[in-house]
Amino acid sequence: MAMNANDIESMIKAGIPDADITIRDLAGDGDHYAAEIVAESFRGKTRVQQHQMVYQALQGNMGGALHALALQTSAPE
Repeated sequence: MAMNANDIESMIKAGIPDADITIRDLAGDGDHYAAEIVAESFRGKTRVQQHQMVYQALQGNMGGALHALALQTSAPE
């Protein structure tokens, strides 16, 4: 079963409470999303570490209920 954007946002927000999240459904199928996530907690971390934080917040749903998620992460300017 596919995840909806609200579920994805809620999971990320639960794992990264200071995150400002924008999610777009890329294909209209509920399986392919793009997420832009800005969080102070990303400051000083590499892009790989930032993405790992997001994947951890998604609690293993990547590759299962959530087929594809293009990530763009950063600390606030």
